[in-house]
Amino acid sequence: MRSGRYFFLATRLLLGALLLAASVDKILHPEDFAKIVHNYMILPDSLVNIVAISLPWLEGLLGLLLVAGFWLPGAVVLANALLLIFFSALIFNMARGIDVHCGCFSTKITGSPQTSWYLVRDSLFLLLGFAAWLQVFRPRGGARHQALKI
Repeated sequence: MRSGRYFFLATRLLLGALLLAASVDKILHPEDFAKIVHNYMILPDSLVNIVAISLPWLEGLLGLLLVAGFWLPGAVVLANALLLIFFSALIFNMARGIDVHCGCFSTKITGSPQTSWYLVRDSLFLLLGFAAWLQVFRPRGGARHQALKI
């Protein structure tokens, strides 16, 4: 059972580190990130700046909570919600034929967007988030756990 504990530790530390890394450049360059959010053409203009300012701080806070091991159920749920929203936004724009720079880890817009790569990478992030979800919300023994064994 120790391997499961170490797997969960590695999963949540990696997920937390990813969220922290994703937040840094956006926090330092909110104007550039606002341009990226606007380029997704999903939100009304009145919400672009609010999202561009608050989203990186939410990512950073969730990353810190995951790394520190505090409020794990809430942090895992919110982290997975963000991952799913990001993935959905990429798919939505891909379906519309719009290639966007994801703005995931950098606010620099150089070269052509690599939407297919973003989808593969974000699929792996979703799997990581799902693994953390399973670890936090799995049955822990007792009558319910015994009933599942039958």
